Amino acid sequence: MSEGQWWFCLKHMRVEPDAGCPDKDRMGPYESEQEASGALKRAAERNKAWDEADGDDD
Repeated sequence: MSEGQWWFCLKHMRVEPDAGCPDKDRMGPYESEQEASGALKRAAERNKAWDEADGDDD
């Protein structure tokens, strides 16, 4: 990966640079530290939207 990429570590629940925990323990890469810090919020919003869409199919 190139320099300047950021990840959200699911093991430590924090943003980290490219040189961090193994990829299996993190979400990303993201272009900025700020973008990485919102990873869990975006994932929760997407999951909610998908759950609501699945409910519409019933």
